[in-house]
Amino acid sequence: MEGIVLALFVCLVLALVTKYLSIPPIPFYIIGGVLLGQSGLSLVTSSELSHFFSQMGLIFLLFFMGLELKLERVAANRSAVLTSGVIDLNINMLIGFIAAYMFGFTLVESLVIASAFYISSTAMAITSLIENRKLMLREAETVIWLMMFEDLVLIIFLAIISAGDQNPFIFLLKIAGVLAFLYAIAHYGKEFLISILDRSDELPILFTFGAVLTTASFSMYIGVPETMMVIALGAALATTDPDAFEQHARPFKDVFLVVFFVFFGITMNLSAGVDFFMIGAISLLAIASKLISGILTGIFIHGSPLSGIEIWGNTIARGEFSIALAALFGSPAAATIIAAMVVVTSIIGAFTSKYSVRMRRWIAAPSGHRGRHRRGH
Repeated sequence: MEGIVLALFVCLVLALVTKYLSIPPIPFYIIGGVLLGQSGLSLVTSSELSHFFSQMGLIFLLFFMGLELKLERVAANRSAVLTSGVIDLNINMLIGFIAAYMFGFTLVESLVIASAFYISSTAMAITSLIENRKLMLREAETVIWLMMFEDLVLIIFLAIISAGDQNPFIFLLKIAGVLAFLYAIAHYGKEFLISILDRSDELPILFTFGAVLTTASFSMYIGVPETMMVIALGAALATTDPDAFEQHARPFKDVFLVVFFVFFGITMNLSAGVDFFMIGAISLLAIASKLISGILTGIFIHGSPLSGIEIWGNTIARGEFSIALAALFGSPAAATIIAAMVVVTSIIGAFTSKYSVRMRRWIAAPSGHRGRHRRGH
């Protein structure tokens, strides 16, 4: 218990500092965990209680993913979504997989690293657009489309890798059955659910928390991973009042997710066969691959490579979903690589998203004008 208290106190300090500096807190939660854990000062160790809280963070993160699925928006913009999404997927997944495999990781480890390498942080991307007042830019919608496409790919990846040794056909039937059951409850019980959410007492919060945990617990009885169960629950409840469910679930997600990140760092083993050259190479490739895919997306969608600079600046950061993949499927070495990549890309991404407009102007300006601009400063 003392370990969790100390970890939360450190996270509180880090949250205050990062909010003041307007930088993403996730990499600093991980760094704080590393410093507190077995690779640092060894002040905090993982326990059953911290493991439970960490699992809750992961479960509520995936529940939010389900709530935020907007398939109707994808269908309405399917041409642009598919074009930008396919470019993003093919370039980043391929580069990530080849890099990981060339560094000696197994095929499965390389696939996990490539998936974490590919998927940007939805939270950081959307937050950067809001905080930097970029929602009116034409590229902002493209960034949101990319995040939605990546979330869909992540769900498919989770379904494939979670099947394990099960018959794929039977596994898909189970997931389809779960979805149909949950959608039926959401459809026929919509008025009842909304009546609960409209209450001003503690019942909406208790109901939301209980629904997520009950669904996750039920997964062991039907052979469907809890990750898929809570995503399905979120997708079903999104047909009722997703904003209300987000409001009531957000406090649990925010607190438990902080515990998840810090204890992920605490359990990291930096001596797990990963050197700093490998970390640096993977991180630089992660930045470069998003630049390539961003510029190509800018050309194909907006007819301008400068638009690609804006897309790149807001999608560099890897974050919550990359760490989730590392925690679910990564070996110690793969998890360390992914965590280091998240730290590097999220810190750099905080600055590229903030100054992307200036970068576009600097690149667009004639070389002579750039020189006069520098001398003027």
